[in-house]
Amino acid sequence: MIRMTPSLLLLPLLTFTLIACSPEDSAQTAAPAPAASAPQDAAPAMPAPADSATDSVAGLTWTVPAGWEMQAQRPMRAATYTTPAAEGDGEPGEVAVFYFGPQQGGTVDANVDRWFNQFDQDDGRPTSEVAERETIEVNGMPVTVVRASGTYNAAAGPMAPRADLRPGYRLTGAIVDGPEGAVFFKFTGPDRTVLEQEAHFERLVDSIQRD
Repeated sequence: MIRMTPSLLLLPLLTFTLIACSPEDSAQTAAPAPAASAPQDAAPAMPAPADSATDSVAGLTWTVPAGWEMQAQRPMRAATYTTPAAEGDGEPGEVAVFYFGPQQGGTVDANVDRWFNQFDQDDGRPTSEVAERETIEVNGMPVTVVRASGTYNAAAGPMAPRADLRPGYRLTGAIVDGPEGAVFFKFTGPDRTVLEQEAHFERLVDSIQRD
């Protein structure tokens, strides 16, 4: 609530103490005015975005960025989110979260290699030679972060034929070594869309913590 600061001038009359409440004041529960007034320029705390949400699986919880749409349950996935498409891109980005159980789903190296092998490079080089990989720590847990781009094989399933090839695609992924096993966060989409939303993905990863 914003209150008027008492004047420094000596006022012979007390009528200035009878000041009408603002519209914001009228929404509050009536109570006697405190003896000390807050500074006039004090601003109320801003609430969190209304459409932000949390999600969880396998002993982990995280914050879903505002503006991302949570999709219906899909086979083999713990969660799926759709991100806004960048201007000029024909489709949005997709963030898929996978959890296969304790000590299930393969090693980190095997999954990173599988993700990289889903991309082809115009010059024929293996994607692993031009992709990025790093290990960070988030709230005491090791997280492997990868980035790759090129022509993406979007066909479903690891053994699917290379039939749904999408040029100009990008991947940003994170594999979290959680308390109940590895949890995989895979963000794919058109190059500009992923780059535009990458900071939001990074904030999601930074928000991951144990339940």
